[in-house]
Amino acid sequence: MPEDSTEVTAAGIARLAGVGRAAVSNWRRRHADFPKPVGGTEASPSFSLPEVERWLRDQGKLAEVPLRERVWQQLAGHPAGAVTALVHTGCALLLVRDRPTAWLEITAVSDARMAGVLPAALGHVLDDRFGPGRAVPTPTASALLPSVPLLRAAADLAAATGARQAFDFLFGRQLDANPRQYTLTPPGLAELMADLAEPPRGAGRKGTGRGPRTVLDPAAGTGALLCAVGRPTALYAQETDPGLAALTALRLALHSAGSGTGRPTLAVRTGDTLRADAFPQLTADAVLCHPPFNERNWGHDELAYDPRWEYGFPARTESELAWVQHALAHLREGGTAVVLMPPAAASRRSGRRIRADLLRRGALRAVVALPAGAAPPYGVPLHIWVLRKPGAEQSPAPELLLIDTATAEPESAGAPSGRDRVDWTAVRRAVLDAWTLFDAPGRRDPVEERPGTSRAVPVIELLDDDVDLAPARHLPPPAAGGGAAELARVREGLDSTLKLTARLTPPPAVPGEPARRPFTTVGELARAGALHLRTGTGAGTGPVLTEHDVLAGTAPSGTPAPSTDGEPLLLEAGDVIVPVLGGGSVARVVDDATAGAALGRNLQLLRPDPAALDPWFLAGFLRGTANSRQASSYASTATRLDARRLQVPRLPLAEQRRYGERFSALAAFEDALREAGRLGGQLVQGMYDGLTDGTVAPK
Repeated sequence: MPEDSTEVTAAGIARLAGVGRAAVSNWRRRHADFPKPVGGTEASPSFSLPEVERWLRDQGKLAEVPLRERVWQQLAGHPAGAVTALVHTGCALLLVRDRPTAWLEITAVSDARMAGVLPAALGHVLDDRFGPGRAVPTPTASALLPSVPLLRAAADLAAATGARQAFDFLFGRQLDANPRQYTLTPPGLAELMADLAEPPRGAGRKGTGRGPRTVLDPAAGTGALLCAVGRPTALYAQETDPGLAALTALRLALHSAGSGTGRPTLAVRTGDTLRADAFPQLTADAVLCHPPFNERNWGHDELAYDPRWEYGFPARTESELAWVQHALAHLREGGTAVVLMPPAAASRRSGRRIRADLLRRGALRAVVALPAGAAPPYGVPLHIWVLRKPGAEQSPAPELLLIDTATAEPESAGAPSGRDRVDWTAVRRAVLDAWTLFDAPGRRDPVEERPGTSRAVPVIELLDDDVDLAPARHLPPPAAGGGAAELARVREGLDSTLKLTARLTPPPAVPGEPARRPFTTVGELARAGALHLRTGTGAGTGPVLTEHDVLAGTAPSGTPAPSTDGEPLLLEAGDVIVPVLGGGSVARVVDDATAGAALGRNLQLLRPDPAALDPWFLAGFLRGTANSRQASSYASTATRLDARRLQVPRLPLAEQRRYGERFSALAAFEDALREAGRLGGQLVQGMYDGLTDGTVAPK
């Protein structure tokens, strides 16, 4: 094997072939010619990627490795590590985009020669984009030499998809592969925070147009917040981790449109923001910040006399209030800061004096409670604080806007909150509708109160011993279940659903003789062309069918995965969808209402040839408990289903349709039961709430 050959793990092989890890383990045991390990450990060996590709192709298990998959495998197996490889790739993609002619000249030589001339070319483009003191160092020739094949492949990927899209795909894969290493800001949350930082209409600075112009993120992380800002003139960022700071700088550069004077100034620095502010003299139009939470070692002892603590010296346990004051210190008068906060920061007694001073001086303008699952930690309903730098001659704001989006109506009825389950369309509408009215320039009329959702609370009401700013504690409750009239409608719906359930109840089971039918597997059917087997990625531009949607029987409710730039896998009527994880007997047949949505992650699609397979017949037999059990593999924390191992009897199409009709009727009965359960639960909780708050009489 060549010394610079890329290595791939068993998980990477499974991804290449579109199978589970268990299938790779079986290949190693059953095939003597399977490639031998070339590295790694006994528990987690690695293999030569070219040898694996050759073996998969010879076995008919792989027609061709997708280009983006090849690039990712080269990046993940880089001898210097994935972060270094991704930095090299980002530098090269920036050169490809900004100076394509120079790139073509550089790549026309050998790998060794290319590694020798690349540093000078990269240095020029990095200096041009970031200026002095940049967070992206120029790679040396010796460091670049192992990366040259990767850079050539990444340039090919950029030619097919675009430089920004290629980098976003690789960066997203890196984030997905190391979820505990990075603190992520979901795109829906980033867009909402950027929208809140926009100046009110009619209040923009003269000649600047709409939108914040100079924006700072002092805890930049992966750069999601600054990427969400529209048409800035300058972006400033600081990040503690040097590797992440370099990746964020490259991401921002590749996201920035225009050239020369038409593109924003970029300044990304490395360092501890609170202890060593990289931009001490900066006065920004807006500050966006997703700070680290619950930090005890934030510099409490050495920063006791720092001039940023204008509203009070934060306690050791109140690091978030230090970030709030840091953001205010970098705003111009009238500038807006939007900071993501843990909910405890709104009510902890140790921070009540600072909260009180923020209110008295009019710096804190709104507190928004988000649904659980909006951002890590996903089990906690985080808050957004919207702050504004008071002017020297400005009178303090008399009110604080409180918004609670936990009651925002989801697009999918009955969809619970949780990770990847936040309906950002509904949340954004609820927040921006209330904020736009509250923040209108020259507003004189009181803001309409929306029970359970939003209220402009007089500051004097909040300045008590606790200064508790949690929105739910100050908002009038909504009418229980929508009031008695709404509960009556729910009861009518439940009554009709129960009648439908009774009609759909299967007839008594008739004893039958166990049939000795010949069986085949889904994998064999796929090789014979009777069906196509694909795995979802979450790519797309419209609704995405998620794993939860399949399990709960709801409409597609997901949003496209931000880290995936491949072609979306759109569903067609008659497709059969099976979850990858969980090991349960679940299969869903796509109907006309779901067709057109994209297939989400952790889902497998089986698209049967209607001339050979009935979809309801296929889905019904896939749901057999014994069938799913024998096709599942078990790890220490999860169960994974390999759809290729699921078995289906060999039956004529007419016989398949007989079974399919029965399976379709069972699915309709199951849907009716699920709807009855949802309506019953809504009616019970609504009655409890109505009786306890007095909106329903106990008669």
